[in-house]
Amino acid sequence: MAHRLLMRRIWTLSSKDIRCLPASTATSSSSSSSSSSSSFSTSSLQSAATRVSFLSPSRTLPRSLPHTSRREVSFNVQDHEDFTDRVINSELPVLVDFHAQWCGPCKILGPRLEKAIAKQKGRVTMAKVDIDDHTDLAIEYGVSAVPTVIAIRGGDVVDHFVGIKDDDELDSFVGKVIGQ
Repeated sequence: MAHRLLMRRIWTLSSKDIRCLPASTATSSSSSSSSSSSSFSTSSLQSAATRVSFLSPSRTLPRSLPHTSRREVSFNVQDHEDFTDRVINSELPVLVDFHAQWCGPCKILGPRLEKAIAKQKGRVTMAKVDIDDHTDLAIEYGVSAVPTVIAIRGGDVVDHFVGIKDDDELDSFVGKVIGQ
């Protein structure tokens, strides 16, 4: 995920920094050359300008897709401030999934948990915290093994579990968190 964000930043910066060569530059450089090489240099400059204009910011893809009715049920926590804004200060109950990229059970639990949350149709959300990237949050919430799921409502921890659960147990856990 971090690699994708880095590549996106590099792409947007490089596409903003690239400038098209003005037509006067192409003609002035070709007038000083011989006629056979001037057609070659002009065409090569024009093709370079065409390639550059393709990358210009006016032709880049939109940053966000049009709004759809499907609401995202989970998000990745970026830093401690993001965690405070989107989890602690959330009006909805939030399930915080502490996981790691190298954790096999985490890869199994994550999609199951998202499915259980999606069944609740917007009454609960899920925050994903990679313990390798956010060790401070893992220590703060006493995470000693992954996967660990902590339910937070109104800024307070209301429930938690460690390890993998089956679909029925996840549904009952999520239902209990939202008060069903």
